[in-house]
Amino acid sequence: MAWPYDDQKWLGYLEPVRQEFAALVNTVARFEPVHLLVNDPESEADARHRLSGEVRLHQIPHDDLWLRDSGALFVRKNGLVALVNWEFNGWGGKYPAQLDNQIPRQMAHILGAQLFNPGIVMEGGSLEVNGLGIGITTRQCLLSPGRNPGLNEEDLEGYLRDYLGIDHLIWLGRGLEGDHTDGHIDTLTRFTDASTVVTSICEDSDDPNWGPLQENLEILESLGAFRIVRLPLPRHPRWLEASTRLPLTYANFYVLNGAVLVPQYGDPNDERALEILRPLFPGRQVIGLQSQALFTGGGSFHCVTQQQPEGSIFPASAPSVGKEK
Repeated sequence: MAWPYDDQKWLGYLEPVRQEFAALVNTVARFEPVHLLVNDPESEADARHRLSGEVRLHQIPHDDLWLRDSGALFVRKNGLVALVNWEFNGWGGKYPAQLDNQIPRQMAHILGAQLFNPGIVMEGGSLEVNGLGIGITTRQCLLSPGRNPGLNEEDLEGYLRDYLGIDHLIWLGRGLEGDHTDGHIDTLTRFTDASTVVTSICEDSDDPNWGPLQENLEILESLGAFRIVRLPLPRHPRWLEASTRLPLTYANFYVLNGAVLVPQYGDPNDERALEILRPLFPGRQVIGLQSQALFTGGGSFHCVTQQQPEGSIFPASAPSVGKEK
């Protein structure tokens, strides 16, 4: 994870963002250790003041805190864990990303881990996997012209098979209105186990989100391969500015050791979302935490985390295997 900084970048919301983020980090640290990037001495001092538990700080300059997309993706084989370093270009060139594009190398240095380099743009939030070779994504995101011009569906499927072991990729259509990531799957559809999928739905047929989410639901249902659970969006839309709708969603939950953290917005559907998710995660506490300020940046708990799976680190000094360049 990475600590939020720069009040201007957060449009004046930095203090409430830090309050919510501290609650998130402290909750995660109750269940699993946290590596936290801090941008500068002020960020480090602020984080140390607010945080407790097993949190290790690393002062590394970065552009922003969305490590689901800028951070390396972990892969595991035969009990060994390594990292994949996709290129990150600020969601198709929308935002500065030069520092964030270096985060996977920083992660590999911290862990002493092997790093594989596909050489194409890919973001963790654009992929959802079940751990058994099946992945879900959206055409709106992966085929957007600002990411990998010249690569088609078959090309991208080849990279995901070679580097992440995704043997079958399910293509949904579009994402939420106002989503600057161009339809990341982690705001839409998530696996809760290898054969169960929760997918966001809109219950207001006059809402612009109704049509795209209904189409995604129909694609998933047509497969006949999964148990599908419908997860409603928050009932009340929110706008950052008059013309900028926030892509609020409960699907951006983070699954951790012993718990699931679900964003809450002070919305009538908050508790309903928790009730839908609780039976899907037996053995884990399903905990709601506030994300009203954090979501002014366009994402929530899954977007700001990057989990490391259990396993021994495949050392950077080991002989190259697989697709490393």
